[in-house]
Amino acid sequence: MSNEPMLENVSCTCDQCERPLADDQAQLTMTTAGGTRRVYECSCGAITVTVTDETRLR
Repeated sequence: MSNEPMLENVSCTCDQCERPLADDQAQLTMTTAGGTRRVYECSCGAITVTVTDETRLR
């Protein structure tokens, strides 16, 4: 098991075709007490939603 933080290895990919999704491709961003949600629309037509708890990244 590596001592490297797990979040450094996480990448955002389309749920349907697994293409990589970049932060600048986010169509909608919403931040609440529960974290930041980003909505991506891939060129294949699929919608992918991510949730990041910013407090856990520190």
